[in-house]
Amino acid sequence: MKAIMVMFDSLNRRLLPPYGADWIHAPNFTRLAARSTTYDNCYVGSMPCMPARRELHTGRHNFLHRSWGPLEPFDDSMPELLKQRGVYTHLVSDHQHYWEDGGATYHGRYHTWEFFRGQEGDAWKGQVADPEPPEDLRSNRNDLWRQDWVNRAHMDTEERHPQTLTFNAGLEFLRDNRAADDWFVQIETFDPHEPFFTHKSFKDLYPHDYSGPHFDWPDYHKVTETDEQVAHARFEYAALLSMCDHSLGRVLDAMDEYGLWDDTMLIVCTDHGLLLGEKGWWGKLVQPWYNELANIPLFVWDPRRAAHAGSRRAELVQTIDLAPTLLEFFGVDPTPDMQGRPLGDALDGGSADGEPARAPRESAIFGMFGGHVNITDGRWVYMRSCHDATNRPLYEHTLMPTHGRGRFAPHELADAELAAPFGFTKGVPTLRVPARTGPGFDPYRFGALLYDLADDPRQERPVRDDETELRLTRLLVQHLRDADAPADQYERLGLPRDPEQVTAAHLQVAAHRARPRQTAALAAAPRADEFPEGRLGVRTPLAVLLSDPVAVEAVRRFVPGLADSELLTVRSSGSLLQLSAATGRPDRAQLTALATELARLFPK
Repeated sequence: MKAIMVMFDSLNRRLLPPYGADWIHAPNFTRLAARSTTYDNCYVGSMPCMPARRELHTGRHNFLHRSWGPLEPFDDSMPELLKQRGVYTHLVSDHQHYWEDGGATYHGRYHTWEFFRGQEGDAWKGQVADPEPPEDLRSNRNDLWRQDWVNRAHMDTEERHPQTLTFNAGLEFLRDNRAADDWFVQIETFDPHEPFFTHKSFKDLYPHDYSGPHFDWPDYHKVTETDEQVAHARFEYAALLSMCDHSLGRVLDAMDEYGLWDDTMLIVCTDHGLLLGEKGWWGKLVQPWYNELANIPLFVWDPRRAAHAGSRRAELVQTIDLAPTLLEFFGVDPTPDMQGRPLGDALDGGSADGEPARAPRESAIFGMFGGHVNITDGRWVYMRSCHDATNRPLYEHTLMPTHGRGRFAPHELADAELAAPFGFTKGVPTLRVPARTGPGFDPYRFGALLYDLADDPRQERPVRDDETELRLTRLLVQHLRDADAPADQYERLGLPRDPEQVTAAHLQVAAHRARPRQTAALAAAPRADEFPEGRLGVRTPLAVLLSDPVAVEAVRRFVPGLADSELLTVRSSGSLLQLSAATGRPDRAQLTALATELARLFPK
């Protein structure tokens, strides 16, 4: 038996033809859906990138215990378990996070691996002189942004693009090993994650008039750009998605050419989606985990179940199911610590060894460390907020103290303690470390949210339904127990440890709906074309605006106290407009008055 996984990053399923997108050029996703089972209710678990990949290895959630980090010494690893049972495992990827501090223990679990450089500011090409990018709408022009512009000069053709090189390597593996048996290859690209960098042949699929600044890398914040700019960025994403579709087609062609459909499983998946202006947001992380992010595409071809080609499934499945699915395919038992279940069980009405099928999932949880803890039953989505504005207590539980691109600093570890083992740590204690959260990360401002997908599939109208909230809260507590969640999570969320002890007093939605702060957090941001503009204005980067003493005085007059606020230090790379979108300050009236004054003081 053989298995191929094609994994994309930040794939928004609502822009795929099999999920209803009629304007995207992606014929190979349509072709894939005709050959595979398409899952309509696949949800993420632990977010974002590396936590999702940890689930891919371990088959269990990790976001209740740990932020972005490596595989832990006590973690099971699906590729390693296959390797130990004689299945050859190979990884090809351009996903640069595998080779940073926060992801450095994943690739070593495979027999062999290949890596291709250059994605999203990958620390690749050395250049002392600053690059000379075009005028750009992105405000967060940090070292990552600088390095990305250095790298782009070395990826100037489709042939040199890291996605192309990744799929070249994956196809080489298929060609060289097509006659062999017992192998698993993971072909994984960082695309269509931002920046939406691709080439002319794919951009030409989406002709449109646009004369504004370069814009293929939105900041993670509310939409403040004009409608024309938003549409352009969506077309840039679509072009990169079409490149992904082309690469997928190359894999499907190879399966046709080599006759692999008869004995080779194919899984096509993603880690999470991406907001592309929906609900007035770009990106992920700083807003609730709406379904554009959490309800992800999944396609599975199992050669043992050819009759299911072209079918669709409605049951709840999650990323944690992929490890047990691959293990079962190769005849390897999932470990006791895995929370996922083989996808094929539901198709057959039972397991491959004759065991009766487990009842379908009643509900599934998902989220990001320190954020909302979310639960869905397929119809309702409940986003449970922290119980107060401190978002505390919150602790990391780890034996691998690294962040995404760096190690824990000594001051972070100064108060670390040894915590008792969890049920899944195989008798090993962990370091219990007070957690940090970044500026702008504030789940409390959004409060608890409840959506009825049957009535509101786009999650545009949060509702109050005490009976449903009570039911889902009790289910959520049971999930916390099943995951062996640490005590601090119950306290942070304001929940008891026993589902039977959850009462109406623990409900949040009604109380949070009454808060002006939630209303502001969910409201659309002011847009760039609402305000007059001079040489300096509310769209000018703060570092530039505040370098002019006349402009500083205007800010002091129209937005008292802001010029001396730490907000300007934290968000100095953005503009006043973006600051308002992120924090609600200045408010719309203050922005309008200030923009009018700046246009008078600094006419074009």
